[in-house]
Amino acid sequence: MNKIYKSVLSAGAAIAILGASITPVLVNAWGDSSNGRPSYTIAEVNSGKIDDIITFNSISDGKIGNEKNFVGAKDASTNADTWNANTIDVKDGGTYTIRLYVHNNNPFGTEKIAKDVKATFSVPTTVSNSQTIVGYLDSSNATPNRYWDEVTLKMSDNFYIEYVKGSAKYTNAKMGTVSLPNELITSGATLGYDKLDGNIPGCFGYDGVVTMDVKVHKSVAAKVAKQVRIKGTKTWSESVEAKVGDEVEYQIEYVNLLSETVNNVMIRDVLPTNVEYVKDSTYLYNSNYQSGTLLADNTLTTTGINIGSYDAKGNAYVRFTGKVVDNSLACGNNQLVNWAQATVSSSTAKDMVYKDDASVMVAKDDESCDVDPTPTPTPTPTPEPTPTTIVATGPETIVTGTIGAGSVVTALGYYIASRKKLM
Repeated sequence: MNKIYKSVLSAGAAIAILGASITPVLVNAWGDSSNGRPSYTIAEVNSGKIDDIITFNSISDGKIGNEKNFVGAKDASTNADTWNANTIDVKDGGTYTIRLYVHNNNPFGTEKIAKDVKATFSVPTTVSNSQTIVGYLDSSNATPNRYWDEVTLKMSDNFYIEYVKGSAKYTNAKMGTVSLPNELITSGATLGYDKLDGNIPGCFGYDGVVTMDVKVHKSVAAKVAKQVRIKGTKTWSESVEAKVGDEVEYQIEYVNLLSETVNNVMIRDVLPTNVEYVKDSTYLYNSNYQSGTLLADNTLTTTGINIGSYDAKGNAYVRFTGKVVDNSLACGNNQLVNWAQATVSSSTAKDMVYKDDASVMVAKDDESCDVDPTPTPTPTPTPEPTPTTIVATGPETIVTGTIGAGSVVTALGYYIASRKKLM
């Protein structure tokens, strides 16, 4: 591309997601590693003011208005191309798309390619009625090298944010929309123009947008997530297909979302009919037991187990094995729903119970079903466990005292660190 920006409306191929109505920038909402980069109008760029410098998101009258305000949010359920660039009111259970605009402002196109371009989102993992997501943009040969901006999600009640795994995308005129790795919210994701190689030429025709989705959950002190897999496999999911005689592994993830330490966290699992607990199969994984420790009292599915104390953002995994049996399977398809629950008590959370479930799907079609050649599929879900306090009768010596700050897996690192150790 030559040195002249024709205009915002005619420059380059349009990206639909970019045409956005944006509110004015908030003071100190954006920043960079140069402590305040200059702004340029399109006319100033055309007159040569940028010269040979490679810089990002510094045009004041660009496609999104002031490019320094390059992070925004909107309700993911709407097709409207209107972004809230500073704050957005959110609702419990709602999903919201977060956007990060990417524009190498140098007008010399492929003569001035930005190198090692990477985007990162910092997603808070604690509980509050106001959550600020910060987007970062990095390039090794740009001036400055790092840029950031933020958007704040607000609700009258306390809530926490969950990144929707697999939702990270990059959109530009050359590649269309391509997937980015989940590392976008940890170590960052490499961008590009015709491929994700970190290289982005200058001018509007080469700009793009990073997006991801987050889900809002109201008023919680803990995260509990339940998953299942066939024993011997590596992939965890919300549901698996199995047959009678198969052994399945269940995993319960617990994360302390409070800003304070919680003690004597109780975990209990409610098995469905037709799944039997396999004795001596319960293991606890946390920062004290990164390779796992066997819990030999076998009370996980009865009175529950005490998994100890956790600092803010501390986490643990409990795993155990169940065996699929036929005590009362119906002919056809059976859904065996398994519930896990955590009971948390602290100065701000008194005996609060948090739950999640996973399912094993079992098809029955044997000789006993021949009397009715067209049986009606009958799900057999287990009722949700009653949210009553669990007496802390589990092994209290599993974790002694509060896990030190140096040993607790941190907010952005707990998912990757724990999953790598547990795979």
